[in-house]
Amino acid sequence: MLLAVDIGNTTVAIAGLRGERVAFVKKLPSDPALDWTAALRQLLEGVEAQGAVLSSVVPALTGPVGEGLKAVTGTPVLVVDRSTETGLDLRGYDTSNLGMDRVVDCVAALAMYTPPVAVFDMGTATTLSVVDRGGVFRGGMILPGLALSLEALSARAAQLPPITLSPPEGLLGTNTASCMKYGALYGAAGAIEGIVGRLEEKLGPLTVVLTGGNSTLVRPLLRISTAWEPHLTFLGLGKLWRRSHG
Repeated sequence: MLLAVDIGNTTVAIAGLRGERVAFVKKLPSDPALDWTAALRQLLEGVEAQGAVLSSVVPALTGPVGEGLKAVTGTPVLVVDRSTETGLDLRGYDTSNLGMDRVVDCVAALAMYTPPVAVFDMGTATTLSVVDRGGVFRGGMILPGLALSLEALSARAAQLPPITLSPPEGLLGTNTASCMKYGALYGAAGAIEGIVGRLEEKLGPLTVVLTGGNSTLVRPLLRISTAWEPHLTFLGLGKLWRRSHG
C-alpha cells in the first residue's frame, strides 16, 4: 500500500492507495505542535505501507510530517515540490509560489480527461487550475473558501452569527443564518458558472472537474456539467510516485 498525503491549511489528509483505488482516508489537524511521528504511528496502526508521497501548502509541516511518514514506512518519502518531474508543462507561469496541490490535481485530471480542463479544488481556499488543449498549465484563480468567507463575515459583522455549512433547503434564506449560508453556497456556484463561461469563450468547451471537501455542497447547485473526483489529489500523488519509481 502507498500512503498519499495532502498537507493543507486546515487538515493533513492521508490516503491509503492500492493502485488506483483509495482504500481509506484519515485526517489530522494541521497543528505544528503535534508530535507527528507519534500521531502518524497511532493513526496508521495496523497499516502496512511500502512507501509515501506528499504535497504540502504548509512549509512548516512538510518536514515534520515527512519525517513521521519515513518512521512509519521505513522508506524515504517523495515530497512533491518544484524540482519534481511531473510531466505538466508549466512554461510561462511563475512557479515560485505555486501550490503543488494544484499541479498534482492537474496531473490526475489530465490522466482522466482530455484537455482543456478546469479543476476547482474547494477546500480552505477554492483554487482554479486550467490546462489548455495543448496540455499547458495556463494558470487559474484563488478564491476564499466557503468556510473562510463565512468566518470573515461573522467576525466583521456584530449581528451575524457563526454558521455551520449544510445543503440548502431552498433558494432564499428566511433568517439571518440561512441567508448567510445560502449566500455563500449559491455565491460559490454562481462564481464557478460565471468563471467557466468566460473560460470557454477563450478556450472552447472544457471539462470542469470538482474536488475538495466543499465540492459536495456546491456541485448539486450548479447548472453546468461537471465531473466530481473527491480523491483527485491522492490519485495525482499516486501517479507521481509511480512515475518516480519507474
